[in-house]
Amino acid sequence: MKKKLAVILADGFQIPLVKKAKEMGIETHCFGWDKKEKHYVCKEFADYFYPMSVYDKEMILEKCKEIQIDGVLSILSSIAVPTVAYIAQNLNLPGNRYEDMLNAENKFKARQIYLKEGVSSPRFAVVRSGETPDIKDLKYPMIVKPTDCGGSYGVMKVNNDDELQIAIPRAQKASIAKEALIEEFVTGVEVSVDALSWNGKHYVFDVRDKETTGAPYFVEVAHHTPAQLNKESITKIENEARKALDALNFRYGPSDTEVIITEEGEVYIVEVNPRMGGDLTFELIKYSTGHDYMKLAINLALGYWEEPVIMPKYVAGIYFLSKECEWVGEIIKNKDKYPEIINSKLNKDELKEIQSSGDRSGYFTYISDRKRTMKDYIKN
Repeated sequence: MKKKLAVILADGFQIPLVKKAKEMGIETHCFGWDKKEKHYVCKEFADYFYPMSVYDKEMILEKCKEIQIDGVLSILSSIAVPTVAYIAQNLNLPGNRYEDMLNAENKFKARQIYLKEGVSSPRFAVVRSGETPDIKDLKYPMIVKPTDCGGSYGVMKVNNDDELQIAIPRAQKASIAKEALIEEFVTGVEVSVDALSWNGKHYVFDVRDKETTGAPYFVEVAHHTPAQLNKESITKIENEARKALDALNFRYGPSDTEVIITEEGEVYIVEVNPRMGGDLTFELIKYSTGHDYMKLAINLALGYWEEPVIMPKYVAGIYFLSKECEWVGEIIKNKDKYPEIINSKLNKDELKEIQSSGDRSGYFTYISDRKRTMKDYIKN
């Protein structure tokens, strides 16, 4: 008899999950509802589709009981994290506690937990709609971001009070709870830690370099794995990421922890995303380590887990197209000239000066014996 997987949300982000599950011979049951047509796309891919809002967790639970699902999962979208946990907790499936995930997916609540548990993170404050920010204990420059949104939406670096007054309503507008988190800006190298957790043990699959547009919006324009850092720095980063996951009581599933390491070697947790990392991270991990990260995450949700041996074999990376990175477009058009390029896509012809990940216009991914930089593609 086929195993049954509940997929929470029906947007385009879930398509790779649904396709992989079906490739594995698993029956897929997709839950999603929105007035915007783009949020229905998984209806065309899943075996079964149910028009239910991700916030109607009780209704989804009753349907999952009726179906007798064997696992529940969602990728890339933080808003699904609490509902996934609620279903798993009530059906005794591999997953996290609902209350813990409500805290984990809210950046302000997570910061409070880090402070209590001794996890290294920047000093912070929160501003709710209609409130006056209390930043007397903070120093400029600062980063302002929504408490409950990903993809760099609403993120802005500020250097003074005037910029802060612009950034706060911008972040609140992008926030579901209409909250803005204000943090002191930490200078250093930013990386991401991608892990899978089973029964509270965190298996790190990669520490990933990131390139961004820089101030003021810090939208990611490239990723490379493994990170080009020394072994001591990698160990510090992995240990602090595990400490942050423990503090949040994150016990099962994929996670994406963003970390900054300073020139002095100090490590700070930027945020823990209690779900799979975006930007085709699962493909980069597969190219680099040989492990099918998506398949492992699905098996984990269904209760199957074998301790993996993780060893990077290659360097894998992705470059995104935007107004700031116009050169990427030419490489995509001439991809056949570059044998290391594995995949590419042009999403739209218009090039924007990006303020969020949704403004990017395409990408290409590569696999190589070394990190590929812009200089490898743009010859003087």
